[in-house]
Amino acid sequence: MKKVKMGDVKMQFQAAITAIGSYVPERKLTNVDLEKMVQTNDEWIVRRTGIKERRVIGEVEHTSDLCCKAAHNLAKRYSLHLDDVDMVLVCTLTPDFKTPSTASIVQYKLGIPSCGAIDLNAACAGFTYGLYMANALVTAGLNKKVLVIGAESLTSITDFTDRTTAILFGDGAGAVLVEKSSESSFLECEVGSQGQYGKHLYSTNLASDWEGTPLTSNGKIVQNGREVYKWAVTEVPKGIERLVRKADAQMENIDWFIPHSANLRMIEAICQRSGIAIERTLYSMEYYGNTSSASIPLALDTAVRNGKVSNNDLLLLYGFGGGLAYAGLLVNWQGSLY
Repeated sequence: MKKVKMGDVKMQFQAAITAIGSYVPERKLTNVDLEKMVQTNDEWIVRRTGIKERRVIGEVEHTSDLCCKAAHNLAKRYSLHLDDVDMVLVCTLTPDFKTPSTASIVQYKLGIPSCGAIDLNAACAGFTYGLYMANALVTAGLNKKVLVIGAESLTSITDFTDRTTAILFGDGAGAVLVEKSSESSFLECEVGSQGQYGKHLYSTNLASDWEGTPLTSNGKIVQNGREVYKWAVTEVPKGIERLVRKADAQMENIDWFIPHSANLRMIEAICQRSGIAIERTLYSMEYYGNTSSASIPLALDTAVRNGKVSNNDLLLLYGFGGGLAYAGLLVNWQGSLY
């Protein structure tokens, strides 16, 4: 397979992803377990989603705990100290509190003396939005080392009486470091939103209606799966085509496609429409479920640890979901220890 050399793509950025780590809770929720909770079965779930099991936070565990354990995993594997991190970006739709931010709690728990700390909510596109922002901050010279974490405690806002959503969601976290570098990881980026479709995937908070139409206001995830599926398999391939074209690359140059792990059938449809082989696609939903902003780093970290992803591989990361928002990046991977 022909690879893109750094000189083949117009360089704009000065930031590199230098390390990665992840964490998932110990407790498993299998399809057999769900058969006892809602009217469903293992065969039905696997055939429609590709999900076999998911992880669930402990009774006294919160999103900030998942974040810190992913960060500790990163630091231990790469023999790093995190006290010189100057910005923490936590990408999540399940923060510990409305305020303070989960990122501020993570800064405190990790013992980082002083740094910027903000939460970013772009739902399932959160991690790729976080990388987009970290790249911009480092390239602009505003920060030197940014810790980007995608983390979710989605089971805490899942309605386990609704089989259409109960079968989908899990908990977990993934973390990366983005640092200033003369050889950037980031080749091209794009972000966007089509907010008119936000009513198809939501969890209520202060508002309980959409342009005058009442919503299910129990704070749980509500999804019109049919409409989200139609949107994703139509819009994501268009976004992939734009991104690859902007980078002056070719689809066959891509070593690994890492989309948001929403649903295996959705990913298969996106691959078919984009001309990407499913064999070159990495996903995490099989054993972790849909973990929203954590799904891409979980898939990537698993592949890095298994030796599938190597330094200088060309990765296409594409997050999409609630908003409905999307964010894609072409990344020259440099964060492997192997």
